[in-house]
Amino acid sequence: MKKESGIKMFFRTTYQTGSPIPYILSIQVLLFVLIHIADLLVELNVIKFPLYDWLVGQLSLPNTFAAFIRQPWSLITYPFLYVGLFNIVFDCLWLYWIGNSFLNFLNKRQFLFVFFSSFLLSGVVYLALGNIDFLAKGSMPFLFSNAMGLASVVAGLLLLAPNMEIRLFLFGTVKFRTIAIIFFTLQLLFYIFANRSGAVAYGFAIAWGFLFMQQMKNGNDWSTIFSIKPKQKLKIVHQTPKTPSYRSYKADLPNQEVIDDILDKISQSGYESLSSREKEILFKVSREEQE
Repeated sequence: MKKESGIKMFFRTTYQTGSPIPYILSIQVLLFVLIHIADLLVELNVIKFPLYDWLVGQLSLPNTFAAFIRQPWSLITYPFLYVGLFNIVFDCLWLYWIGNSFLNFLNKRQFLFVFFSSFLLSGVVYLALGNIDFLAKGSMPFLFSNAMGLASVVAGLLLLAPNMEIRLFLFGTVKFRTIAIIFFTLQLLFYIFANRSGAVAYGFAIAWGFLFMQQMKNGNDWSTIFSIKPKQKLKIVHQTPKTPSYRSYKADLPNQEVIDDILDKISQSGYESLSSREKEILFKVSREEQE
């Protein structure tokens, strides 16, 4: 048996599991590498155009609708953009761990719904808050990273399994509730000091994750709006010809119509094509006629 190469095994075990998480992480890492290659080209004076700054500006979500109209794609690209190595490593590890824990309880469609809907809605909230002076003052003029989607996934999992126990190195067994509260607190503090509009949008993402999971527990799965109902196809059922029902005209003998059918079958396919039942009928008829 031919041994599978390491690269093929990596792709098979990573991308053929049916989980969407490896694809999300791959997009984030690929985009991170590309923008830093652009930064390297600028630093080496290979290109004069500030490509790195331009890419970050185009892919980040601006804080006003006026700027957003000029780059509407940023509502989709901003959660995949990272500029700091520590940020992308931390968020990728969190998404891998939390995402797979989420998928242990719910399905892929539900994960994708809560993840993508959260950063889309949070992005709209962030844009709406951009014109409020108190929030805009001292805030970054843009937003990026998948913190909003990750917040909703963590919030949903917190409501679903708050007492789930996690074994951490040096800390022993810790309930997921404790980890989630610490995670939310640190992220909110960061946004409060760095991006006030982002802090409100982050709080909205947490609330959205709670609301989604609460509705799930009440029997309302919002993700079903994306479920595709399979079209009913016309099924052609092939049935073997059945021997016609026999209406006896004399004792247990079949009627003449059945006998004619058997004779036609002999003329077309030969005597050997008859079933044992048909041969028995023909034998009884011939014997009756001899009597």
